[in-house]
Amino acid sequence: MEEVKEFIKKCGVYYLATMDGDKPRVRPFGTIEIFEGKLYIQTGKSKDVSKQIQKNGNVEISATAPTGDSWIRVAGTLVRDDRREPKVNMLEHYPELKSMYSPDDDNTEVLYFKDATATIYSFTAAPKVIKF
Repeated sequence: MEEVKEFIKKCGVYYLATMDGDKPRVRPFGTIEIFEGKLYIQTGKSKDVSKQIQKNGNVEISATAPTGDSWIRVAGTLVRDDRREPKVNMLEHYPELKSMYSPDDDNTEVLYFKDATATIYSFTAAPKVIKF
């Protein structure tokens, strides 16, 4: 899981795909952290992406390495964690978000991957699969 997090962090931006009814929705994200052995992302409960995840937690993220020679896909189910501790952890790793989010507001949402499969692809090697 650490390899997955580090790969995504080096990309800077990843794209999260959700479903809105029968239509796919994709948007850029930047938050990714490990907390208590789980891979977390962060968003706001007021956003459409949050509402889509709550209706259907099956998501996929994708990111390309800055060099362009490798990329990752992570598929799994996102689960909301309403505890304060993972919110604090995320905001400590992304202090620029503190002007918009607080661990004590009713909007900050952190979600962790459950039953996830990450696949790292390359033009020069076989895909590497990591399950967590």
